[in-house]
Amino acid sequence: MELVENIYKIGTMFPSEEKYGLLSQIQRSAVSIPSNIAEGAGRNSDKEFKNFLSIAYGSSNELNTQLLISQRVGYLKKEDTIIIFNQIEEVQKMLFSLINKFSNL
Repeated sequence: MELVENIYKIGTMFPSEEKYGLLSQIQRSAVSIPSNIAEGAGRNSDKEFKNFLSIAYGSSNELNTQLLISQRVGYLKKEDTIIIFNQIEEVQKMLFSLINKFSNL
């Protein structure tokens, strides 16, 4: 959830014409991570939960890529995203551990 909050905070750095473009994609990817974890946790089986964890992991990779694109096109400075990249890495470690917990499914 903290990652999502930080994504919305850096959204103010984007030009207004990106409100419905790259920024919207970034925000959707970020929101998708905890949303998929929550949805998976509410399912009836570990196999379904693992599937939603995998989707969340994919969204974290998507978010990482979109932030890198934002840097490359000049919307964000590297120093503005260091905390977020660290948060993404931590989230990915947690997701990877949870996915591995259910690896025999």
